Amino acid sequence: MNQNLAKILREISVLLEIKGVEFKPQAYEKVAHSIEMLEEDVKDIYQKGGLKALEEISGVGRGIAEKIEEYIKNRRIKDHALLKKEIPVDIDELSTVEGVGPKMILRLYEELKIKTRDQLEKAARAGKLRGLEGFGQKTEENILRSIDFLKKEHGRFILGFVMPEMRAIVEKIRKVPGVERAEFAGSIRRMQETVGDLDILVISKKPSLAMDFFVTMPEVAAIYAKGNTKSSVRLKMGMDADLRVLPPESFGAALQYFTGDKYHNVQLRQIAIKQGYKLNEYGLYKGKKLVAGRTEEEIYEKLGLAWMPPELRTNGGELVAALRPVRQACGEQAQGKPDGLPKLVEYGDLMGDLQIQTDWTDGENSIREMAEAAKKQGLKYICITDHTKTLAMTGGSDEKKLLRQMAAIDEVNRKFKGSGFKVLKGAEVNIMKDGTLDINDETLAKLDVVGASVHSNFNMPEKDMTARIIRAMENPNVDIIFHPTGRVIKRREAYKVNMDELLKSAKRTKTVMEIDAFPDRLDLKDEYIRKAVELGVKLAIDSDAHSVAHFSYLEFGVAQARRGWAEKSDIINTRDWQEMLKQLK
Repeated sequence: MNQNLAKILREISVLLEIKGVEFKPQAYEKVAHSIEMLEEDVKDIYQKGGLKALEEISGVGRGIAEKIEEYIKNRRIKDHALLKKEIPVDIDELSTVEGVGPKMILRLYEELKIKTRDQLEKAARAGKLRGLEGFGQKTEENILRSIDFLKKEHGRFILGFVMPEMRAIVEKIRKVPGVERAEFAGSIRRMQETVGDLDILVISKKPSLAMDFFVTMPEVAAIYAKGNTKSSVRLKMGMDADLRVLPPESFGAALQYFTGDKYHNVQLRQIAIKQGYKLNEYGLYKGKKLVAGRTEEEIYEKLGLAWMPPELRTNGGELVAALRPVRQACGEQAQGKPDGLPKLVEYGDLMGDLQIQTDWTDGENSIREMAEAAKKQGLKYICITDHTKTLAMTGGSDEKKLLRQMAAIDEVNRKFKGSGFKVLKGAEVNIMKDGTLDINDETLAKLDVVGASVHSNFNMPEKDMTARIIRAMENPNVDIIFHPTGRVIKRREAYKVNMDELLKSAKRTKTVMEIDAFPDRLDLKDEYIRKAVELGVKLAIDSDAHSVAHFSYLEFGVAQARRGWAEKSDIINTRDWQEMLKQLK
């Protein structure tokens, strides 16, 4: 329910913005974010505490609480239906096209009657957009490029945005009578950036109860198949889901089989065949005899391999690295440390968060509210990095405003004195087209942490974009490059940049590269993280929080780091704030 409700609230936001309504669009957008972040179904929250409980959700006031109540009771919101009747366009489809905002959606509808992305594509390919005032051939080309990119991304879901609902489903299944164990498998267990479907594996003494519950969940839109040990459904959010009930002696084999990507599994089966075994989802067999299958660990061990975290199972060299230093042919017991597997950074290792936006620019909450939320999350420090002046849409800070904010942070720290929590002073400074920064060095030198990022001129040639970012790295005040490739998953491709050159320059200039944990960024990609680790470039995992609800996104940044083979020592904010600062320029 949460994902569908968030989608409707977001559509209301855009439709109100199209109509020129002030303030309300931002309120609905904030609540949509909050609903997406809930780990509990909003219907359960309402049933426990009514409207009052709904008003405790971040950003929800009485008016929006009543809209949520209406949706829970009727599966629709009357105001949403009226807005859709007035402006009958597919907001979700059109707004995901890069460069197509609310005002453009309205113009496209009023002047060309465009309601869907398919209609927009046909109009652009026919050259009809360039006839509109303010449009041109370049606008058409950008729209078509974005649509082509979106087609490639079709059918995938951003992990961090769907994970709360996925976890809620698994938790419900764990409570079904007879269920002894229920686990994710597939790309969700590997913590991939995007996921295609939901695989759930179960041990249960009463399989029929688990199957009955699964196919009748309120999250289910359609039933594809229902059997004694496997059922398949379509969830209302658009994702397919499978539930399999397995005997305990095969559960580990199935978990392994349905977790590793196909390349990992093919290679592992080849290793098994070479050793005279047969490996499938039911177990590891010597002839017809089951020799392992209860746990993943015993399967890998029988094959002379160390167990490896799911995030690594992508045929990126993990099986070679997992070979144990023993002579299996002599029948020796597998002992010792795996030869080359990294000791990955753990999900609880982060002590601080170095990219935080507040209501001084485009964030939802105050400095103190963000600090209190971070402390509640278990962090020991945060760095406030509001945007700077050339990002005008956010109300970015100039030098004077930054100095005022530094004083405000001093005041917050006085209130936290003795608590063991620290708020650091920072900024997310704009890298201009020529690589200079939009804040003077004198002011930057007074900050604890300076992050620099690209927010404009994304279509520069690779050579120029690379030189632009390297010039920013060479500024002695720039500590971190935030979201280094500028991509937005399922919305915008990364700008063209030579990552090998950037990483070499980061090493030379002692500039940290960020892993932006916001679910639709996850920037750096895992392949670049691995290159950074191999070069000895330091990394920071940050939430890019714009709300108190966003600190939980750090989990997905850690997952990204793990898939890039990063260890705790590679990540600067696994240290306390004093030691972290020593890692900077």
